[in-house]
Amino acid sequence: MKNILQRLVNHEELTSETAALAMLKMTSGQCSDAQMASFLTVYQMRGVSVDEFIGFRDALLTTRVPIDLSEYNPIDIVGTGGDGKNTFNISTCACFVVAGAGYKVCKHGNYGATSISGASNVIEQHGVKFTADEDRIKRSIEECNIAYLHAQLFNPAMKHVGPVRKALQLRTIFNLLGPVVNPCLPKRQLLGVADLRQMRLYVNVFQKLGMDFAVVNSIDGYDEISLTGKFVVETNRYQMVRTPGDLGLPEVRPTELFGGNTPQEAARIFDSILDGTATKAQTDVVVANAAFAIQVIEPERQIEECLAIARESIESGRALATLKRFISLNQ
Repeated sequence: MKNILQRLVNHEELTSETAALAMLKMTSGQCSDAQMASFLTVYQMRGVSVDEFIGFRDALLTTRVPIDLSEYNPIDIVGTGGDGKNTFNISTCACFVVAGAGYKVCKHGNYGATSISGASNVIEQHGVKFTADEDRIKRSIEECNIAYLHAQLFNPAMKHVGPVRKALQLRTIFNLLGPVVNPCLPKRQLLGVADLRQMRLYVNVFQKLGMDFAVVNSIDGYDEISLTGKFVVETNRYQMVRTPGDLGLPEVRPTELFGGNTPQEAARIFDSILDGTATKAQTDVVVANAAFAIQVIEPERQIEECLAIARESIESGRALATLKRFISLNQ
């Protein structure tokens, strides 16, 4: 590790193989806290290359608890987090809308770090018990189109870096890696990022991995399509800047996306969207994100058609029925 740190101090970029070696050393307890802190700080100061990022990802995936859901070819819908907006659980809600529309979803998530309610928080509020049992997970995706993988059950190596991450009190490379280490290795993903620099990184990574994807960013700093103004969408087929009006939707005020002051309040907002009692702004934002996920799965569809499919999932009650069935299968 000393030699690797010296290379970084000399402003060298690591190969993917060396990056993977460094990550394995950290996550297996072979590095001191000072070495890990130094390593993580370098990447906060200068950013990470695509090859380094893929090396870090590959290393973390070798230590994961593997699960094979390839027969379902599911999509993951996730945001990087850390945008400081404390929105409600937009991407998690979109997962149930997409599943309600008949598509397979495998959501990988964790407890909130910078918001009141992360994906695991809102799902746990419904009495769901997290599991790494492959049979139970497959039953869930077969019977209600969605499975949830709680990150802490599938990434045991992360415990070695946890204390250093907490002590640094900074976002680190691990925050960026979270969205790309889904243990089922999905080939489809809708990813929301907080800035355009992150968008470029993930687009290059997804292209190298040969994935079907859409990376989205709201220009005012949301790591999802917030409908609060212009937003950017980049896929393996196109890149464009769009407005809410382009989707036939009104612009949303930031206050309308507030996620609540407690996990319980966040869960009530989540439920209101799926049961059809939410505000138009809350529903529209979820529909927009679900629509672009559907287009990743079926790229031949126009976004207007995908919006209609997503909205019908809610209005027909199928999204809510999917949530209820998911809860019954995962208690």
